[in-house]
Amino acid sequence: MYKLLILILSILFLFTSCIQQKVQKETIKTVKISAVEQFGDEKKESFPGKVRASSEINVAFRISGPIVGIHVKEGQFVQKGQVLAEMDSRDYAIQFSATEAEYNQIKAEAERIIQLYELQSVSENDYDKAISGLKQITAKYNAHKNALEDTKLIAPFDGYVQKRFFDKGETIGAGMPVFSMISTNSPEVVVNIPVAVYIQSDKFDFYTCLFELFPGKEYNLELISINAKANMNQLHQVQFRLNKNDDLPKPLIGTSTMVTIHFKKENTGMVLIPNTALFEKDGIPTVWIYDNNEQKVTARNIVLYEIKTDGNIVVSEGLKTGEQVVSAGVHLLSEGEKVRLIPEASQTNVGGLLFKIFSAPYILY
Repeated sequence: MYKLLILILSILFLFTSCIQQKVQKETIKTVKISAVEQFGDEKKESFPGKVRASSEINVAFRISGPIVGIHVKEGQFVQKGQVLAEMDSRDYAIQFSATEAEYNQIKAEAERIIQLYELQSVSENDYDKAISGLKQITAKYNAHKNALEDTKLIAPFDGYVQKRFFDKGETIGAGMPVFSMISTNSPEVVVNIPVAVYIQSDKFDFYTCLFELFPGKEYNLELISINAKANMNQLHQVQFRLNKNDDLPKPLIGTSTMVTIHFKKENTGMVLIPNTALFEKDGIPTVWIYDNNEQKVTARNIVLYEIKTDGNIVVSEGLKTGEQVVSAGVHLLSEGEKVRLIPEASQTNVGGLLFKIFSAPYILY
């Protein structure tokens, strides 16, 4: 029994030694990399604005007559196609009934003449008269049919009834507004900008806005139009669409906001990298360039332009936008050395503890 125990311990010792030798042999340094970014002073301008409905229209009957029914109230939400109000349809129904009878008669006569014409039993002149008469009565029929249908005022889109201008029993003319409606589609934001900013519109990059009601929440805007004509105050109106975002509360129509216009960065030819990527080689500022295909690093000399207080360095020569530089572990690398990137933190690995426990073959500097 004692000899068997000695044998097992010896095997475990040999196995452990082999694992340790293999770990030491396969040790690969793990580094962090950062993308080289274009450098340019960020310019932005902010202006007060207001939220408005994407559509705000007056809804009216297309015909004249007395109103016999109002089916919605101010502030009520309505859906597209919903009946808002009705007009007395008696006279229009009688008119359409008479036209319908006339239409059916002329249509039957015209169809008979067309059949005879195809059999060459009537003249071409009679055929032309029949076709012309059918077109005229068809147009009259459709016009009176539409007039009867227009006795019902229909909501043109989903939205809210903002205001009502007439009541039941009042007689109105065609085109007179009965309701004012606002749409529930993506709201719009309108601001006025001075001429000095307007002439730089080709340099606009993107747009955001903030609301006092929702502090800390930034909304993205989409540019709709810029009015080329200045108003009496020499300001140009700019219209934006408030992008839909289910994660952010929806601002109300009429709410005030502060819109920020972000300008494109000027291409200075210089780039920005973290100051942790810098080291000296033979007294010359140098960085490690990471090759994604080879997974190796190569040293490259650079020319410094400015060391910023935010932890970044402005480089005037030696780097291009989009390249990747090692930004952690730079002092422990050598030319052409193969490295491994720090894996992205997982939501189930808070603090990166799993990486530290199970990554024995790798050393993190």
